[in-house]
Amino acid sequence: MDADENNAGVRALALQGGGAHGAFTWGVLDRLLEDGVRFDRVCGVSSGALLATFLTQGVARGGNGAARAALRRLWQGIERTHALNPLRNSPFERWLWGWDISNSLLWQGFEAMMRLFSPAQLNPFGHNPLRGIITELLDPVALVLPTAPCLTVVATDVETGAAALFGNAEITVDVLLASTCLPFVFPAVEIDGRAYWDGGYAGNPPLAPLLAPHPPDDLVLIAAQPARRPGVPRTPAEILNRLNEIACHNVLQAELAALPAGLRLRSFTADAELRDLPISSKFNADPDFLASLFAAGRAASATLTLTVPPRPGLPSPDALAAVTG
Repeated sequence: MDADENNAGVRALALQGGGAHGAFTWGVLDRLLEDGVRFDRVCGVSSGALLATFLTQGVARGGNGAARAALRRLWQGIERTHALNPLRNSPFERWLWGWDISNSLLWQGFEAMMRLFSPAQLNPFGHNPLRGIITELLDPVALVLPTAPCLTVVATDVETGAAALFGNAEITVDVLLASTCLPFVFPAVEIDGRAYWDGGYAGNPPLAPLLAPHPPDDLVLIAAQPARRPGVPRTPAEILNRLNEIACHNVLQAELAALPAGLRLRSFTADAELRDLPISSKFNADPDFLASLFAAGRAASATLTLTVPPRPGLPSPDALAAVTG
């Protein structure tokens, strides 16, 4: 680790979306926070927006330990909703296929309904199981404390297709629901007269918010979408899912290619863990499945050493290097 890295200044964090695959990102973050890594700017879309928000409010209230606890409470809340999820496997299906719901009759019926009906028809009241969890856990006061990292949550403006950026003081339950709004499942979320869909359609995630007012010294990118996926998709849902992954990856690659010279990029890719998972896994909050992704994320984070600038109350970079390898 060279002297420039030891004295790194501003560190930014970019978090992709991916539904339940965000548990992989959670695992990476849990290990980094445990190792004392700190972030000055955070940007997230979809499930990455939830992670970014609760990491930010945890850091603001009590540093890395509080951030780890806040992220765990978030995923525990998501697991609780799974008990009421009609798409979960029956005991017999669980015995046959474990956590994989792609073979269940309910999932196949859900896929068929998504092709035949709009979200306004399937879900006319806009029910979203995340609303209760976010309402319970969101702490807007913490997000604007001086100790909070600079946070950006991204949604997609339905009419313009542009990225809508929401900063610390603008984060609400509806903003987070907008950033996670899958247009084939939920009606668009309206905020101040504008309709929004999942932020991943405008960039997964967009990196520009992390470059202002000046580029950071380090950029950490955690992916929750596989860049490569073996085989040719067959069903309409698989084809649409792969098209979305390709589009998101190409936009991200263009942004990465345009990063300023001298910026250190550290990325955690999830291809090995996610490339063979079916699209149904993004909707699966089975506790065993989430635990497996969390463990995979923690293991992946151990394969890449991040430099930590000296800060009061944190161990020295040399001590951290001994821990992270």
